[in-house]
Amino acid sequence: MDKASGIVGMFRHKRLAAIIRFGGLIGIALAVFALVLLVFGQNPLRAYADIFKATLGTPYGFSEVLVKMIPLVLTALAVAIPSRIWLINVGGEGQLFIGALFATWGAINFNDLSAWLLLPLISILGFLGGGLWALISGFMRAKGWASETISTLLMNYVAILLVSFFVFGPWKDPESANYPQSAPFPDAAILPFFFGSRVHLGAVLAIVGLLLFYFVMSRTRWGLEMRAMGINQEAARRSGISTYRYILLLMFIGGGMAGLAGMGEVSAIHGQLRPSLSPGLGYTGFLISWITMGSPLGIVAAAFLISIITAGGD
Repeated sequence: MDKASGIVGMFRHKRLAAIIRFGGLIGIALAVFALVLLVFGQNPLRAYADIFKATLGTPYGFSEVLVKMIPLVLTALAVAIPSRIWLINVGGEGQLFIGALFATWGAINFNDLSAWLLLPLISILGFLGGGLWALISGFMRAKGWASETISTLLMNYVAILLVSFFVFGPWKDPESANYPQSAPFPDAAILPFFFGSRVHLGAVLAIVGLLLFYFVMSRTRWGLEMRAMGINQEAARRSGISTYRYILLLMFIGGGMAGLAGMGEVSAIHGQLRPSLSPGLGYTGFLISWITMGSPLGIVAAAFLISIITAGGD
């Protein structure tokens, strides 16, 4: 009984620590931004009021906040999922780009398919691309050859250069003059939008990902085994848990979530592959997951606040 109470207390302490960390960092960020505004002779209270009015005060502004939340939630999940066994995935940005690359390949080469077939295809390809890219680092980590932290970070640059190669080279749209981008996606490869806004089907994917993450971690044997690995990986291995398999699986699933974010960006937001696909969405997702300690509700809250700031800035 005492041991069970201790475990419950430990998780409550971690949740409280995540809330304090999240609130503290947001408070510091708002204070620093207010100081910058004061230096330039602006009223920070008025600026914050304008931001909230522009984003939460109109249906359009609120919908834009939701649009910006979608890739942030997915890239945060790309970090939170492997972190359950203390894997540090810093490669969400690269996995997003590779997911976008795979999805674009599907949209270009199967453009005669109907939306009922093409949309699931590019979604699977996006997940597969991001997952396989992360799996490279997962394999090296499982073999003890390289730290996943370093390898995922370095592979971001490789992924971005790989996308640049295709949009400057074989996939460059001949009608785009000198601007590097692929041909526009066919209508069947564009994700559906909701309520006449830019909120797209990727929002459903993000919600499903969050719910599955919570359910698996809190209600299944796999979640229990992952928590055991997170506490002591060597002890988990000695008790018969396949740590090798979990490292590969969680890196693949995490990378796949970032790949879905990339698919959503090229399909719904840009309508084609571009080298300027992401303004650091993978890195922002990493920050969100870190400050919330991978909590599903924390991820939603942090992504919402950051999206308010970025949408207000736009």
